[in-house]
Amino acid sequence: MTDAPRELQAGGQLEFTSARGRWVLAATVLGSGLALLDSTVVNVALPFLGRELHAGMAGLQWTINAYTLTLAGLILLGGSLGDRYGRRRIFLIGTIWFAVASALCGLSPNIEFLIGARALQGIGGALLTPGSLAIIQASFVHKDRPRAVGAWSGLGGVASAIGPLLGGWLVQTAGWRWAFLVNLPFALLVVIVTLRHVPESRDEQAVGRFDVLGSALAALALAGITYGLIENGAPVPLIAGLALGAAFVAVEIRRSPDALVPVGIFRNHVFTAVNVVTLVMYAAMGVVFFLLVVQLQVVSGFSPIAAGLAMLPTTILMMLLSARAGEIAKRYGPRWPMTLGILLAGAGFLWMSTIGSGASYLLQVLPAVSVFGLGLSAAVAPLTSTVLATADERYAGTASGVNNAVARTGSLLAVAAVPPMVGLVGDAFQNPSVFDAGFKTAMLVSAGMMAVSALITFVTIRTNVLTAEDGAD
Repeated sequence: MTDAPRELQAGGQLEFTSARGRWVLAATVLGSGLALLDSTVVNVALPFLGRELHAGMAGLQWTINAYTLTLAGLILLGGSLGDRYGRRRIFLIGTIWFAVASALCGLSPNIEFLIGARALQGIGGALLTPGSLAIIQASFVHKDRPRAVGAWSGLGGVASAIGPLLGGWLVQTAGWRWAFLVNLPFALLVVIVTLRHVPESRDEQAVGRFDVLGSALAALALAGITYGLIENGAPVPLIAGLALGAAFVAVEIRRSPDALVPVGIFRNHVFTAVNVVTLVMYAAMGVVFFLLVVQLQVVSGFSPIAAGLAMLPTTILMMLLSARAGEIAKRYGPRWPMTLGILLAGAGFLWMSTIGSGASYLLQVLPAVSVFGLGLSAAVAPLTSTVLATADERYAGTASGVNNAVARTGSLLAVAAVPPMVGLVGDAFQNPSVFDAGFKTAMLVSAGMMAVSALITFVTIRTNVLTAEDGAD
């Protein structure tokens, strides 16, 4: 093995077309893709693990949300740890942690053990996810960052889209436990590539103490709100979660500049706006990814492999178009690519509402996921580039952590709130007619959220935010 790469002392030095730059991109894509792959692989396995572990809809929601809860609650801390102690180092620790927790998930004897292991898995994800994007921002020269982020978004999107196909094959041929155990060889590959090729980077100006109180308040607030929403609007944890959320905001304002989330990072109104867009957009997507593959199996009669294969057009479109969308956003601004992309993705959700019993893949599933894939390809890379371009470079890890936390929080709250709201409770996933009715309503709700997200984008985001001059603002 070659010596570990030396630390970057002063800004990004790698070019996108260089061999070293491609290795760095590969490592970050593999790392972030590991977390994305897991979340979508698990979705396909839900009906099977639910039956084997005797879980109801709440158990399935917690299987998804236990992971998202710790990920969203601690991802800000993960970004700060990377800025302070080295993004490469924390990225590696997170990858190893994620692999160990994945093994525990695969060995779970009951639903309670699985939920606990998923929460541990989310901690690993909170360490590795912000590091992947921060490594790109810190390693590449300024002019190549939008292109690198576009490639990262596209290839990462491929991981999330190919997950259902891989999950379907694993569930159908080897059992649902392999939806988790498959992470182990991927994690080993990430560790090897990172050790050999990724340079270390950190914020040399980072000083002061870590905001442990802020981290605890954020995690507890999300836990209380999520529990209250999943458990049929339980008032006490819901109110407690909201109160803890308000306390978190107050603590962050008081502790600045040592806060988990530096208040000054939100002075740029575009940064604030694009995070609001992220919250609403990923809330809608979280509902769709949670319910679609279950709908295809429980209601439409697709096999696990066929249900996973249904998302293949999204995979192909993300692979072909996301990097190009990043380049277009740099040249013309992110406003129009994001607005039109989000609207197009929402149109895909409307089309998904027609998927029911005996659904035709060619007439209903294929057009819906293709339209969704086109929209996602156009929106995600410009959105991610805008987040990083509107934050100070020294806060690369923090900005990435904030945006990831916002995205996961949107998904977490929507997956907790929307299923009960549309009647998906109890053993609904074993009752095709009940699940079908709830799914159709949920797709309409998700499409409405995308329309709101597109409107916010159009009204608030400047067209020139990715130019070098404005990126430094």
